[in-house]
Amino acid sequence: MKFAICQELFEGWSWKKQCEFAASVGYTGMEVAPFTLGSNVQEITSEQRQELVRVAADNGLEIIGLHWLLAKTEGLHLTTADSDVRKATSDYLIELGDLCGDLDGKVMVFGSPFQRNLEEGTDSQQAFDRAADVFKSAMPRIADRGVHLLMEPLTTKETDFINTCDQAAELIAAVNHPNFALHQDVKAMLGEGTPLPELIHKHRAITRHFHVNDSNLLGPGMGETDYHPIFEALLESGYDGWVSVEVFDYSPGAEKITQESIDYMRQILSDLGQESR
Repeated sequence: MKFAICQELFEGWSWKKQCEFAASVGYTGMEVAPFTLGSNVQEITSEQRQELVRVAADNGLEIIGLHWLLAKTEGLHLTTADSDVRKATSDYLIELGDLCGDLDGKVMVFGSPFQRNLEEGTDSQQAFDRAADVFKSAMPRIADRGVHLLMEPLTTKETDFINTCDQAAELIAAVNHPNFALHQDVKAMLGEGTPLPELIHKHRAITRHFHVNDSNLLGPGMGETDYHPIFEALLESGYDGWVSVEVFDYSPGAEKITQESIDYMRQILSDLGQESR
C-alpha cells in the first residue's frame, strides 16, 4: 500500500520543505492542489514544472497527480446551461491534464463542488448530460498524457450533483472512456449509509484512487472511523493505487496531521499483517 499526502495543508511552506518533511515521516507520494502553484494553470511555467518534479524526486517522492481541480478559478462550471462556459471548463481540464503529465502524475480528482452544483432551472438529468459532454470532450487529450480523470462523489452538504459511488458509476458509464474512472473518499462514503467495505468491493473495477480522512475533517486515526475494515477491503479487492491523506481542518498543524495519519495507517497495516511502500 502506497501512502501520499495532499499538500495544500502545508500552508506557507516552500515546496522543498513540504517534500522534505513528507518524505522524512514516510510518505512516497505528493498530491498537488493546482491553486497552491498559481491562480491559473497557465501561470505555471515549464521551468517551474520541471523544478517541482526535480525537488520531489530528490526526496524520493512521486507527484501522483492533482485534485481540487477548479478551486479558486473563475468562469468555469461543469453543469451550467452556458455552452461557452462548459467549453472553457473542458479546455481547462485539458490544460490541467498537461500540467499533470508534465509533473509525471497519473490521476486528476474532480471534486470542485461549487463548479458542479446545479444552477437554478437545471434538473439532474440536464446536469448529468452536460457533465458527460464536458468529460467526453476533454478525455482524449487527457488520456494522451497518460492521465486518468476521476469523478469524486461528495456529500449532500457539499454539492447536489453526484453524491454516491453509484451515481458516479452511472456517469462513468455514460462517458465510456477507459481513463475516466472513480475516486473514493472515506469522508464522502461515510455519508452514503452503505458500509464502506461494501462500496469498495462493489466498485473495485472502476476505482483508481482513494482518499483517507474522517468525518471530523482530520486525518485517519484522528477521528472515530476504524480503518481496519477499510484497509482490509482495499487489500481484498486488489486495489493497488495510492492511499492519499486529504484533510480539511488544518488547526492541529501540518506536522501533527501528517505524522499521526501515517503512524495510524502503518499500525492498521501491521495489524493486518501487511506493510506500506
